[in-house]
Amino acid sequence: MKRRAYIGLGANQGDLVATLDAAVESLKSIERSQFVAVSPYYRTAPIDAPGPDFINAVAGVDTELEPYGLLLHLLDIEMMLGRKRRGAHKNAPRKVDLDLLLVGDLIVRSTPLTLPHPRLHERAFVLRPLLDIAPDVVLPGLGPAARFLDGVADQRVEPFEAAAPQP
Repeated sequence: MKRRAYIGLGANQGDLVATLDAAVESLKSIERSQFVAVSPYYRTAPIDAPGPDFINAVAGVDTELEPYGLLLHLLDIEMMLGRKRRGAHKNAPRKVDLDLLLVGDLIVRSTPLTLPHPRLHERAFVLRPLLDIAPDVVLPGLGPAARFLDGVADQRVEPFEAAAPQP
């Protein structure tokens, strides 16, 4: 059975755009899954963390994988792109971060995985790009995602424009 899954993408170390572009390309090759869309990229301020601004986006895939199987693919992509989790602080700067936000209407509460992502409705850097590609998405157990935007209006989320190529 295919379900629509949404994945949050973020980076604030290294070549941010190249890293997110590589993450998107990797999402396109996940087994038993079909890439659907990626939002525009946004420049966002870190929340509860030190370090430089992030570039964030949200991607959608239709997948036959169970959530834990999809999560393992995301962890593999992070590792392939240079993320080191061992010994890292929870909100430390990172080369790449892929978060499984939603998988259909599933609600999961376990040690390795919580769906919907536990702070999704409190983070403008997730809500804004999610609503770009799924304006009517409903967060299972919480309601329409759009209703949470006003509550995060104080969080800085700006469209990211890559620098124009130099002649």
